[in-house]
Parts: sequence; C-alpha cells; structure tokens
Amino acid sequence: MPNTIVVVGAGVSGLTSALLLSKSKTNTITVVAKHMPGDCDIEYASPFAGANVLPMASDENSRWERRTWPELKRLTEQVPEAGIHFQKNRVFRRDKDVQVASCPMDHVFDRDPWYKSLLPDYRELSQDELPAGYDSGCEFTSVCINTATYLQWLLGQCLRNGVVVKRAVLADIAEAKALSHTGQPAAVVVNTTGLGSLKLGGVRDATMTPGRGQTVLVSNECHPMFVTSGTDDGDTEVLYAMQRAAGGGTILGGTYDMGKWESNPDPNVAVRIMKRAVEACPDLAGGKGIEGLGIIRHGVGLRPCRKDGVRIERERMDDGTWIVHNYGHAGWGYQGSYGCAERVVELVREMRREKGEHVDDEPKLFSWDS
Repeated sequence: MPNTIVVVGAGVSGLTSALLLSKSKTNTITVVAKHMPGDCDIEYASPFAGANVLPMASDENSRWERRTWPELKRLTEQVPEAGIHFQKNRVFRRDKDVQVASCPMDHVFDRDPWYKSLLPDYRELSQDELPAGYDSGCEFTSVCINTATYLQWLLGQCLRNGVVVKRAVLADIAEAKALSHTGQPAAVVVNTTGLGSLKLGGVRDATMTPGRGQTVLVSNECHPMFVTSGTDDGDTEVLYAMQRAAGGGTILGGTYDMGKWESNPDPNVAVRIMKRAVEACPDLAGGKGIEGLGIIRHGVGLRPCRKDGVRIERERMDDGTWIVHNYGHAGWGYQGSYGCAERVVELVREMRREKGEHVDDEPKLFSWDS
C-alpha cells in the first residue's frame, strides 16, 4: 500500500524534502503551498536568498551542511540546468568582530574552521590579500545558486518523479491530512513552512522570528565572492557579495535585522550596502563608485530564524497522524537543504519500520553515497 505523504511548503526545504521522498516508489507525494517557484512575496523566503555555500554551523552541528555540499558539488559539475556554478569565496575577519562573536554567522569566521576539510582549495590569505581594516581571512571554492532557476529545476525534478503540486492556504497543519491528490488521508505530513510556522495552527512556534535581510541586485560581475565579519555601520548591517549563476546578477548585502517585518527596502541602507561593497571591491564597479553599479532591483527577504536552531523531528497529532517538521533554517536553507531532507526521509522510514513495513530495500538518496 502506498505511503501517502503531504509536504506543506514549496520553498527550497519543501521541494528538496519532496524530491528525496519521491525517490522511493512506495511513497506518494503531494506538495501543497500558498507560494510556488516564480512567486515573489515577502512570505516566501527562498527566492530572496543569495544563495551560496558559506558554512555557518559549529562542528558539532554541521551534519546538514556536510551532507549537502557533495550533492551541490555534483549538481554543479553534472547538471548545468540546475543553475549553480563554482566561485571562489573569500572570508575577511576583523579581530574586534570575532572577539565579540555577535554575528549570526559566527562559525564562518573561525580561525581554524571545520569546513577547511570539506570545501576545496581552502587556504589562509596573506596580509597583502586583505582589504584595509581586516586582520585575517581565508579563501575556498564554493558555489552560488541562481535561485530563480534552481527552484524551478527542483520543482521540475519533483514533477518528473510523480509528485503532485497544488496551491492551498492552510489555517492549521491538521488540514494537510486531507489534501493528498490520492483522495486518501495522508499517513505523514511534512511541515516545511519556514516562518509560517510561527502562526500556523497546530504548530504556532513562538520561538520563530524573522531575520530581515535587505539586498541590492546588480548586473556587475563579482570575482571572487566575499563576506566580512562586521561593518562600522552597526551590528545589524553586514557585508557580502555573491554572483549568481546563469545570468542571475550579483547580490550585494546586506542586513540581519532580527524581529523586523518591514517589507520595503530602506533607501539609506541601500546606499550604505553599495558603498561598502565598492569600497571592499573597487573592481566591482570599475572604479566608478556606486555610480558604476547597474542596479536591477532592491530586495528584502525574511530569514526563518528559530531560537533553538532548526527543528527536524517528528510529532504525533491527536488523530494519530505523524508530522515531520523541517523548518527554522535561518540564512542557511540552501546549503543545508539536502542534509535536512535526508533526515526527513530517515524519520519517515523509522515510522514505517515501526508499523512493520519493509523499507530496507529503499533506494539510495545520493548517487555519490557508498
């Protein structure tokens, strides 16, 4: 008998979870969501991401990123239509920022980071490679994703595997049980609603809060990508630049305003973002300052931050239906997407074994896995 699953949410976490679940022919998957790839809404975080691989977790919490990197690397090498390319990335540290450790991306700036054994070509930078005002830095090979292309590609892969996708607006997570395209009640509901889990009935996770990020998308090319440990414009303003694949432009950032819901860009912040970027990398604008930037648009996204970090666990509803939660990824949803979705699959398999179903012959989730 098919294992009927409804995934709620169609951002990168929802679609990746649906894709890995669909690798088993014994699963029947329906994705239901208010927002879909191609939409641009402040409630829908995934389109606003940079999105590159910039490890943020501590070593002990690095499973999600460790398990995701090999798949993103494989896609970059073998699946150009996914819209991902390799880019060098530089991390610039200021001692005064690292000592305070107040940045949400603390572990990116570790002096001896765990990820130096994961990401290719890791090296420490020499003093003459650092911008003025920075004390140390490192460089490694990363990737940058064109989110508009990648989300559509993910959706296409789900459809290819038989996943059915439909629009729905839920007031309560319990409503998802009745939304399978099969007409049968779902045995499992996967909650990937991100910041929506704050107000979604049956979840109402009060520890969720937005991490507002304001960015500027420009047509200029940026080589290499870079991120810094802090700025002199305030604790909520950060500095990074990353060039998306396949003509996606370059994202200049940004801000990390916790608890802020404002959807409109602040023009003064936008000017500071651009000034910081061209000061750190004058070649970005051909030495012309911010007047040399080709502005495509200004953006604001709300990172789905959770006080205790990502929630990936199962929970039983009053009627016996299982929910598997996968939300609260803050600013690392893409770079942890496959690792988190892998855990979703593991939890679903555990439940099936508990019901006495045979799942030992389930397919491998990743072609690179032994």
